[in-house]
Amino acid sequence: MTLPMPALRSDGRPRGEPLVWLTAMGLSVGLAMIVALLAVIVVQGVSVFWPKRVHAIKLHDGTTLLGEILKTRERRDGQGEELQVFVGNRDSWGNAFRWIDRRAIADLEQPSGVIEVERVEYGDAIGYPVRLLLADGSALDADDPAFRPRIAELVREVVERRAEIFHLERRVIGRNSRAINEQEVLLRRAKRTGDAALAERARAEQQRLKEEYERLAEEATRLRALQNANRLVIRLIDGRERRISLGTVVAVTWPNDMSFSERLGYFFGNLWTFLSDNPREANTEGGIFPAIFGTFVMTLLMSIAVTPFGVLAAIYLREYAKQGPFVRAVRISINNLAGVPSIVFGVFGLGFFVYIVGGTIDELFFTDRLPEPTYGTGGILWASLTLALMTVPVVIVATEESIAAVPRGMREGSLALGASKWQTIQRIVMPAAVPGILTGLILAMARGAGEVAPLMLVGVVKLAPSLPIDGNWNATDIIPFLHLEQKFMHLGFHIYDLGFQSPDSDAAVPMVFATTLLLITLVVVLNLAAILMRERLRRKYQTGAF
Repeated sequence: MTLPMPALRSDGRPRGEPLVWLTAMGLSVGLAMIVALLAVIVVQGVSVFWPKRVHAIKLHDGTTLLGEILKTRERRDGQGEELQVFVGNRDSWGNAFRWIDRRAIADLEQPSGVIEVERVEYGDAIGYPVRLLLADGSALDADDPAFRPRIAELVREVVERRAEIFHLERRVIGRNSRAINEQEVLLRRAKRTGDAALAERARAEQQRLKEEYERLAEEATRLRALQNANRLVIRLIDGRERRISLGTVVAVTWPNDMSFSERLGYFFGNLWTFLSDNPREANTEGGIFPAIFGTFVMTLLMSIAVTPFGVLAAIYLREYAKQGPFVRAVRISINNLAGVPSIVFGVFGLGFFVYIVGGTIDELFFTDRLPEPTYGTGGILWASLTLALMTVPVVIVATEESIAAVPRGMREGSLALGASKWQTIQRIVMPAAVPGILTGLILAMARGAGEVAPLMLVGVVKLAPSLPIDGNWNATDIIPFLHLEQKFMHLGFHIYDLGFQSPDSDAAVPMVFATTLLLITLVVVLNLAAILMRERLRRKYQTGAF
């Protein structure tokens, strides 16, 4: 067989060669832009956790500032540069960030002995330690050799006690409060049905739970009193002294006196806190574990919901539906559905899933809880189903293409051996099409995990009181320990909230980069897991060539 010769230009070169180079250049530019964007996110996100030096900045007007130099930028008038300095002490200065003209700086140094106190509220405090005021009435001066070991010991005790208080208030007292509410629901049921015995049992149990609540509240009050027994006195750069209750302290460091190994340990400690702790200070401090967990659970539920519907719809359209104008119209509608703005799906999810389906469930199964909605309000179940509806066109198209790519000879061989059409689809076509199905699922997961707009209408919140999966089995759970009706946090919404809703935009910028890096990492990990599964199945069912 003679192959056709490529068309040549007058100079002897193949036609279309410039377009090939143009295409390659476009691909290279696109990859370079992606790499540059990821590099910026990685550098900015990782730098959040590295401890920075504290500088004493003396200005020409005699003013002295104490803080961390974060970044440098050109002045808006083009006359030199200005520095952004984190001075902390928001309760003293009002604003924790300052911009300083570089030309106004007379002297710049890193003084020894500066202390940085990370607090639960009002951000970090920066100054010079003066003394510790202990609960027994004694004091320990900062120049005493026992000062640093003692304050480190007290901070460890405070952190452990804070975790104990959190467990007591959020877990034990929270469980008690839910039980009290359940007894209230039983009282409503008893009133509706006229069951006097049930009402008596509910009142007695409710009274017992309230007495237990009082005891637990007293224990929490006692622990909080212990938290505030010791105080740290620091001197600000302007000479004023501030007393800080150790109960509000998260960590204490001497940033200018730390060795490289200490800074490295502090870096990993900050990273672990970011991954495992709860947010605080309007989400600009602390960790983002609830957002990580909520994103993972929502993506998993979305994948479980979208896969069977997408695969079954593709099987019907490709194998059973009679090809004609109607099926072509359905395919066109599916392709158009993939281009609908995500906020439209959010409105649909709010109207259909939340108000209609959720409201009906409340009326049928949770009448005694009304008018307080159970499933008739936003929750992780409705958010997952909304995103599943949004991404199902991707799964349908990918599944159809993978089914169509199965060699015709494999089908005919199966039918010739006496297998039915469904047996052929089940045992021959679908195993061979699984890699393509997983490709569609990967694309759906990548899109669903990063969506924010529809979630704002169907269940995501700024701060969720508890996780959608925990050790509590509520009466409203369809699946034990999985609270499908509960609102949740999401990394994408967390980024939006930090970037556009935070009261302190300067403090939110580092957390935006760190959270963005984590969201990208989570999506990559989920996709890699699906890709590895796809490759294993592809090798297992790679029979098309035989």
